[in-house]
Amino acid sequence: MTDSPAVAVLTNLAGVRGWVEDFYRELHRQPELSHAEHRTAGQVAERLRSAGYEVHDGLGGTGVVGVLRNGAGRTVLLRADMDALPVREDTGLPYASTATGTDADGNTVPVMHACGHDVHVACLLGAADLLATGRKHWHGTVIAAFQPAEETADGASGMVADRLADLVPRPDVALAQHVLPFPAGEVRTRVGPVLSSADSMRITVHGRGAHGSMPQAAVDPVLLAATIVVRLQSIVAREIAPGEPAVLTVGSIQAGTKSNVIPDSARLLLNVRTYSEATRTTVLDGIKRIVTAECDASGSPRPPEFELFEHFPLTDNDAGTTRTLTAAFGDHFGDRAGELPRQSASEDFSDLPGAFGVPYSYWGIGGIDPATYEAAEAAGRVAQDVPVNHSARFAPVVQPTLDTGIEALVVAALRMMQDATGVPA
Repeated sequence: MTDSPAVAVLTNLAGVRGWVEDFYRELHRQPELSHAEHRTAGQVAERLRSAGYEVHDGLGGTGVVGVLRNGAGRTVLLRADMDALPVREDTGLPYASTATGTDADGNTVPVMHACGHDVHVACLLGAADLLATGRKHWHGTVIAAFQPAEETADGASGMVADRLADLVPRPDVALAQHVLPFPAGEVRTRVGPVLSSADSMRITVHGRGAHGSMPQAAVDPVLLAATIVVRLQSIVAREIAPGEPAVLTVGSIQAGTKSNVIPDSARLLLNVRTYSEATRTTVLDGIKRIVTAECDASGSPRPPEFELFEHFPLTDNDAGTTRTLTAAFGDHFGDRAGELPRQSASEDFSDLPGAFGVPYSYWGIGGIDPATYEAAEAAGRVAQDVPVNHSARFAPVVQPTLDTGIEALVVAALRMMQDATGVPA
């Protein structure tokens, strides 16, 4: 079998399972927000050092990278993200988070690992430990990268800016996984675009304030914002070809302070998700064209202002790498390996392989109790009964989620250590 080195390395899975589960529960109980992953980073660095990795910490603020050199051969980068979200947990778990943190605006907020990054950290630590203890079964180099601030889209780029490429060997390939709301124990891959790019835009439109009883003296920015919201929906419906995915969401409108005062301006916050640069350009250009035209039509005294303030790159899986991993997962997991549907969520993982100019692949592992998922599917209520990432009720089952994630990382890493013929390099 092409993954026979992985089979040998994974014989000690039972030996790490206990501490990995304990680590996961404790990390879930004590999450940290983006750029504040100090405790998590310290624990990760300590684990890596004890396993024999060369450790570089403080990258991009709190990023940690472990390097395990094991003779000549290919180099594989494995990545996990560490940050949590400002969400108040509602899972009822005995290890549920009651933690709070300080957000970017200085506000005290609840904190929860609502996206499953605690799963990612625990799985990569477990895999890193197994690869270290089983090094007689393979040769090459493993880079275990623990990234901060994925949720704010600047963690990977922060590590890159902090000389990541100067501190670690150049990988031949980069790999990452994400726990998702499908049955635990399953692993799913996809060739090509798998996660959308995402752009967040802040738009300010200007009017002329007046008393609410005298609208004739005003240019009403609230009415203007309302017409913009409606008209923007025509971009995806009428300017993007059917079958080409795109999402345009207006998530916030802010204007005024009192019911009888027409304000001077309104602010809109938009989010755009696309899977190609051409579609992204069409949508962003369409937004500016429509907003500018509506302002002109309303007689705005000043042009609108546009600010792109957050960008997630497209996650576009390398075809050859992903097909190789799909075959390896099929060999190892059997009918628990399948195809991952295209996701409209976004990631900044691709900034890491982008910094080295190397291929990458990103796959999903399930985190939902199989019986729970099966019952919801049979009732046609998956959307209603299965909590998704970023939900206050999202809580991956501990097993077989953690075992599956560890196995997937080991299988993927050791298959990538082999050359195109499947023979160890």
